[in-house]
Amino acid sequence: MKLFTVEQMIAAEKTADSQGNSYAQMMETAGRGLAQAIMVRWPVANASVLVLVGPGNNGGDGLVAGRYLAEAGADVAFYLFKPRNPATDENYAKIQQMGLFAVDAEFDQRFRVLRTRLRLTDILIDALLGTGVTRPITGDLARLMQQTAVGLAERRAELAESQRSVLTNLTNFGDKVTRRQGDKVTRWQGDKVTSADPVTLSLGHPVTLSSPHPFTHSPLHPFTVAVDCPSGLNCDTGALDPAALPADLTVTFAGPKRGHFVFPGATAVGELVVAYIGITEEMVADVPVEVATLELARALLPARPKDGHKGTFGKLLIAAGCEKYRGAPLLAARGAFRAGAGLVTLAVPTALRLGISIALPEATYLDVTDKRHGEDPGRSEDLGWLTAVAAYHIRQTARQVDALLVGPGLGDADDFITTLFPADGPAPNLPTLIDADGLNALARLDNWWQRLPAHCVLTPHPAEMARLMGISLAELLEKDRTETALAQAAKWNQVVLLKGAYTVIAAPDGRATLLPFANPVLAVGGSGDVLSGVIATLLGQGLAPYDAARLGGTLHALAGARSGRKSGLLASEIADWLPEVVALL
Repeated sequence: MKLFTVEQMIAAEKTADSQGNSYAQMMETAGRGLAQAIMVRWPVANASVLVLVGPGNNGGDGLVAGRYLAEAGADVAFYLFKPRNPATDENYAKIQQMGLFAVDAEFDQRFRVLRTRLRLTDILIDALLGTGVTRPITGDLARLMQQTAVGLAERRAELAESQRSVLTNLTNFGDKVTRRQGDKVTRWQGDKVTSADPVTLSLGHPVTLSSPHPFTHSPLHPFTVAVDCPSGLNCDTGALDPAALPADLTVTFAGPKRGHFVFPGATAVGELVVAYIGITEEMVADVPVEVATLELARALLPARPKDGHKGTFGKLLIAAGCEKYRGAPLLAARGAFRAGAGLVTLAVPTALRLGISIALPEATYLDVTDKRHGEDPGRSEDLGWLTAVAAYHIRQTARQVDALLVGPGLGDADDFITTLFPADGPAPNLPTLIDADGLNALARLDNWWQRLPAHCVLTPHPAEMARLMGISLAELLEKDRTETALAQAAKWNQVVLLKGAYTVIAAPDGRATLLPFANPVLAVGGSGDVLSGVIATLLGQGLAPYDAARLGGTLHALAGARSGRKSGLLASEIADWLPEVVALL
C-alpha cells in the first residue's frame, strides 16, 4: 500500500478523475467507506451522530457518510462551519431531502446548538479540514474546535460517571463478574461495568445499551472519527495544532499519509483504516514509499517445503557478544531459530559458550579464539571479546554459510570489524546484516561504507544512525525519518532499516517501506538483537535484503502486538511469539 504526501495524493486524485473516476464518485465511495468503518465498530441504530462539516471535499465526505448512517438508523445532525448551497452541492441537497437536521455555525450564537448536541452525541465525525492544514488554526474555526473539545470532555465525564459502580471490591481486582437476570446480562471488570445486554445502568445518568454487538470501542465513550486526518494534523510533517481534535478512529482514503506516522501528530490518529476509492496501483506507480501490510508480509514469507532440511532453511553465522553483553548472541540466535533458521552457528568469545549452550543447545559454534594474533597459544586467559584473529577466520569460512550477522553485543571490537571488512578488501561475499556495536565500530572509520560487500542490511537505532552520518542525535531527530533513510541508503548503497516508532526500511534504488507499528512493548533491551536474528535468517533463506528487512521487521513488530502486552515483555519472549505470528500469516 502506498504512503502518500499530500501533493502525491492530490496528483493521484487528478489522475483518477482524468481516467473516468470522477471527484464526485470518489467522494461517494469515500463517504460510504467511512460509514462502513463506523458501523462495524459501533451499533449505529438509534445512535446520536454529529458531523462537523468543513467547507471543502472533506466536508463533502462527511455529508455522504452521515447520509449512509442515517439510512442505517442513526440520528444524524450536521454542523456546517461554512454555508453550503443545495443548488450546487448535491450531497447537501440529499441530506435536506431526507429531512436531516443541519445548522450553519454563523447562526449558532455562542455555540449553544453545538454544545447542546454534543451532550447527546455518541459518535462525532470530524470532517472539517482533513489533509488541508498548512498553517495555524485561528479565528472562528479555532473557536469551533475548542468548543467541540470542551463539549466532548463534558460528555466523557458524564458517561464515566454513569458507569462508575458504588461498590468497591477488595478481593476481586481483575476477574470479570457476570450477573444474569432473565435475558439481561451485566458484566463488571474490577469496579467498572464493561458491557450490558440489554440492562439499564444507572448512577445519576441512565444509559441504555443496545443488545449484543461486537464492540471494538467502549459504548460508554463518545466515539470520535476523523475523515482522512484529524483536523489540525499536518499530513506531511505530523505537526499538531493546539486546537486539533484527536480521534479514536481515522478513516483515510487510497492510502495513509506520511503525517499519520510522525509524532506528535501520530498520537491523535487513533485506529487508522484505509478505504479504497478507486485509485488503482497503476495510477500511483510513481509513489516510491509504501506502508507494510499483512498481505505484503504473507506474500514475502519463504516457502517451507515438506521435504526441506537444515540447508533448505538457511545456515546462519552470528558474530556477536563480549563479556559485558553475554546475552546478545543468545537473543539473536533465538530470534533466528524462532524465525525458522535451519542451522545457527555462533562465533562468540570462549567465556560465553557454556552459558549459551545451556540456554540454547540447538546452536553450534565456530572455532574462533579470543586471543590477539601472535600471542602465546598456551596462554589460558582469553580477552573476552572477538579479535582480528576471529575476523580473519570468519572470512576464511564464510562460504560455508548462507548469511552473516555481525554486531550485537560485540563491545569495542574495532580490530575485529576492520579485519572483517578491510579497506583493501575483500569482505565476506555473502548477505550480511550489521547491527549495534558493528555499526558503532564502522562509524569510527572514514568512508566506512566503501568497505562493505554488496547485499548488506544495516539496522541502526537513531543514535547509531547519527554516528554513521557523523551528526548529533538532536540534529538527526529534526530530520524526516523517511527521507533520511532514503538518502543514506542511496549514499551507502545498502538497505537501511532505521529503527523506532514507525520503523523505515529504505533501499538504494529509492524505494522505502514504513512499518505501521509504534509499540512501546518492543522497547526493551535485547529486542534489536532478536530483530537482527530474524532478518538475517530471512537473508539466509534467499530473500533479497530489502524484502528480508521488510518482512523481518513486520514479524518482529507483530510478535509484540500478538503478545497482547502493554509492558513487561522480555526480548526472548518476543522471539517465542514469532512462530505464532508466522502461523497467523
